[in-house]
Amino acid sequence: MKRSSLFTFQLNKLSKLHQIALTCIPGIGHVMARALLSHCGSAEEVFKNKKSHLTNIPGIGSKTADSIINHSVFKRAEQEIDFIEKYKIQSFFVLDREYPQRLRNCADAPIMLYFKGSADFNSQKVISVVGTRNASDYGRDICRVMMADLKVHNPLVVSGLAHGIDSMAHKECIKNEISTIGVLGHGLDRIYPAVNRSLAEKMLSCGGLLTEFISGTNPDRENFPKRNRIIAGMADATIVVEANIKGGALITAEIANSYNRDVFAFPGRVHDEFSSGCNFLIKTNRANLISGVSDLEYLLGWKEVQASKNKPQISLMLDLSADERKITDVLADKGMTAIDELSILSKLSQSKMSVTLLGLEMQGIVVSLPGKIYKMA
Repeated sequence: MKRSSLFTFQLNKLSKLHQIALTCIPGIGHVMARALLSHCGSAEEVFKNKKSHLTNIPGIGSKTADSIINHSVFKRAEQEIDFIEKYKIQSFFVLDREYPQRLRNCADAPIMLYFKGSADFNSQKVISVVGTRNASDYGRDICRVMMADLKVHNPLVVSGLAHGIDSMAHKECIKNEISTIGVLGHGLDRIYPAVNRSLAEKMLSCGGLLTEFISGTNPDRENFPKRNRIIAGMADATIVVEANIKGGALITAEIANSYNRDVFAFPGRVHDEFSSGCNFLIKTNRANLISGVSDLEYLLGWKEVQASKNKPQISLMLDLSADERKITDVLADKGMTAIDELSILSKLSQSKMSVTLLGLEMQGIVVSLPGKIYKMA
């Protein structure tokens, strides 16, 4: 390795060490970690600050500040770096370009993600599929038909690698050569449930496995609601296939709604226990009723349109206003961008941003995606 390359490698490793260490600080959740990054500028700077400065940050008390400045978390972070290097696991910091863009726009998004496999987190079309662990023939049939019909769209499908609907969704994705990611409630040193180990291995070449938890983390009960916010946050829409009135699927749907993402549910018979959750979501307007992929295509705007309508005329691009040019310049450089980030980068107020975006959409220059995300047409 050349000297310059070695220096860059060591610098990147040091940066990663600080990033992982930030997630290991007792009492620091992901929201507070973001606040620290906002105040300090980087993970490295968090650990360089004096106690007096740290305790001036809202939410940081004396005990937490002590945990930061004594650097005791670095030993655990070093162990995790050894683990991810040994098993060729990718790690993504919340500020990394490769980090799932849709998830990054969620206030409680994980600071670090660990991934084994090969998938494009920022695919043009990303959906989450969730449901009961006690899948019936009805639920399994829905998964079979849905994945076969989705193949033409080449989406990324996210689920939780649990028994039932999750596993069925992953299996049908593999069968139809659709990229699929299983989000875990534990570290990448194990697979839970163990019966899905063979399925997980197949997914490594057709998507992969993703987690926010470091190695050695057990699949404890409290980890799965945390896991569910990643499933909801990574996708444009969450689809509930079959679910009880209580359970992880409805938690995921509620989180998706809180993120202003679309939620869809397949209806079931009124007396079926494992359709009660879907029926409840539909009845209370928490989810749109769908009966197949054609409904999904219509509601998400996936229907094919004439190419002439998709492509803005060159003359229109030349006649853009100064504000319109600011937005198109950002979208041309960044690709898909959430409206909040777009407002910051273009330095336009939210009100002016909304009016300008509407004008660009009407001209066919900009396309609106679910979750208030925009891209060039």
